[in-house]
Amino acid sequence: MTRWRRSPRSLAFALEAARDEWAPQTLLSEVQRTWPAAVGPAIAAEARPTSERAGVLTVSCSAAVWAQELDLMAGAILPRLNELLQAGQVQRLRCVAVPARD
Repeated sequence: MTRWRRSPRSLAFALEAARDEWAPQTLLSEVQRTWPAAVGPAIAAEARPTSERAGVLTVSCSAAVWAQELDLMAGAILPRLNELLQAGQVQRLRCVAVPARD
C-alpha cells in the first residue's frame, strides 16, 4: 500500500539539492552559499561576495557606509565564514561600495 504525503514538500528542498550538484566547486561559490549563514540576513541583504583571488574576498556593498562597517567587522566575520568553509580559507575582506543600478 502506498502512503501519500498529506502536504507537498517545499520546492526549496529540491532546488538546494540541484544547486549543490550543479554549483561550481570553487572557493567563491562556497563563500556565496555560506555568506548569509556567516553574516546574518541583515548584512546579506546589503552586501554580497563577488570575487575571490588568492584568499582576498571582494564584497560588493549597497553603500559606502556598509563597506566601511564590514571593513570594521572583518575580524569577527572571517572566523565565522572560515568555520563554514570546506574548500579553503578567506584571509581578508575587500569591501567596496557599488551603486544600485537603475
